[in-house]
Amino acid sequence: MKLLSFSVDGRESWGVVNEDGVVDLGCRSELGWPTLLSALQEGDLTNIAAKSTGLPADHALADVRLLPVVVDPGKILCVGLNYEGHRFETGRPRTEHPVIFVRFADSLTGHGSPLIKPSDSAQFDYEGELAVIIGEPCRRVPQDRALEYVAGYTCFNDGSLRDFQAHTHQFTPGKNFPATGAVGPWLVTPDEFGSIPDAKLTTRLNGTVVQQAELSDLTYSIAEIVAYCSTWTTLRPGDVIATGTPSGVGSRREPPLWMRPGDVCEVDVDKIGVLRNPISAEEALPIDA
Repeated sequence: MKLLSFSVDGRESWGVVNEDGVVDLGCRSELGWPTLLSALQEGDLTNIAAKSTGLPADHALADVRLLPVVVDPGKILCVGLNYEGHRFETGRPRTEHPVIFVRFADSLTGHGSPLIKPSDSAQFDYEGELAVIIGEPCRRVPQDRALEYVAGYTCFNDGSLRDFQAHTHQFTPGKNFPATGAVGPWLVTPDEFGSIPDAKLTTRLNGTVVQQAELSDLTYSIAEIVAYCSTWTTLRPGDVIATGTPSGVGSRREPPLWMRPGDVCEVDVDKIGVLRNPISAEEALPIDA
């Protein structure tokens, strides 16, 4: 099952993607789930599948604008240096525990919408990643049960302003400019995604492959990440965990390779699909903004 959030005719909604298009579940008031987050909070995936099975598509996929998979997540946690190749290219030592930082919801956009290169920096870098969407609340979950709390998986672009990221040892400023990252196009449920290690992640910039790795190359597995994060925070439905990027980032190339207005970046994960975003320049802001 593929679940997505979208806007159409001036309203936001969510639904299921099938072979005919998008089944709009947000407009069906009898379901009581106006958003994907509310559906994850109040209903399990089996219930969502049962209530959407057999419903006709309401929209062609091309007629809706895709939004971040969960529009209003409570938390967006990101794992740094989680592929050995990327750790080596950065020259960082391996840590005993995963490196975690956070993004804010307004730093992300959906599939097809532009990533915005801020005027404050010329060092706008790509980071293709697999992201996890949490489906049930969990705290101190053991590693062997961690995947039971996952609603599904999606693609993530952890767009980064490298100079701002390097201002201090904290990553936050370089990761949170508005609309510099993206998540989507949709959530793919675990039954459809299948075995995590068997999938491959590829990032392309203007059609050229710049990153590629098997998900089996993750330093810390998805189960380890979920279990670790749940020790220090309560993970709740709709929370997003971006699991790290492979080697090949632009900042570690010679010469560096930055995303610029007019470029197109794609993050392609087997069994999920392609998250595609053009790059646009930030519009001039009024003085009193």
